[in-house]
Amino acid sequence: MRRICVINQKGGVGKTTTAINLAAGLALKDKKVLLIDLDPQGSTTFSLDGSNSQDLYDYLTSNVNVSECVSHLGKNLDILGTKENLAQMEQALAGDKSKIEVVTKRLNKIVNYDYVIFDTAPSLSILNKSVILASNEAIIPTATDVLGLRGTTNTIKLIEQVNKEEEHDLKITKIIPTLFDKRNNICKKILEIMNNIYYDIISDPIRINSKLKEAPEHHKSIFTYDKRSRGAEDYQKLTVQVINDERLIRKDKSEPLAVTA
Repeated sequence: MRRICVINQKGGVGKTTTAINLAAGLALKDKKVLLIDLDPQGSTTFSLDGSNSQDLYDYLTSNVNVSECVSHLGKNLDILGTKENLAQMEQALAGDKSKIEVVTKRLNKIVNYDYVIFDTAPSLSILNKSVILASNEAIIPTATDVLGLRGTTNTIKLIEQVNKEEEHDLKITKIIPTLFDKRNNICKKILEIMNNIYYDIISDPIRINSKLKEAPEHHKSIFTYDKRSRGAEDYQKLTVQVINDERLIRKDKSEPLAVTA
């Protein structure tokens, strides 16, 4: 089972959009997928109307089965949504390593899926640390602008730090250029820089597309909202690339995939 955290310390880089549409794309490829919303703002949950009477907070803090907390969005796709109470949990975890370990263990107990996709908050949160420890892969959406590139560098350093401190082995398997506009010179310049730095793990860019912005209002993935859009085309390509990365996961674990800028 592949456990992938979609992570970037910087907000506004298309992280939630990527988590939603990658999960939906994998489900359409006959992969059984669980999408977990670990952002207290609950944007993923709202975007897919994935609310449930019991949610991620209940799963992490009580002895309930994950099947009691998920919502079924369609064939092969489930969501473990969240509400505002997740912010309370963040406060309760602060400075308590034993509680962080409990959260990590609960996340690791989730099985019977081909993929678990974690959508994370754009912060240095304690929950994010737990997700890093519960994941075996990270993908980093990166806006094609100067601040987006800087946020990616900081996120890679964070992952390396957690790996070192906790003797973990999270691999960065994909850098995803997002919000790409070929008419914009800075977008083209940053994409060129990213291709030079992350040449072995960079995906094709996700082009800026109004349909990607509209889909959450209708509580749909881009594939359900407009399967003929550029957004659907780009996330279809990304889905195939992520599936093809399976060969990298099977490589010698001593061979690092992460790249430091």
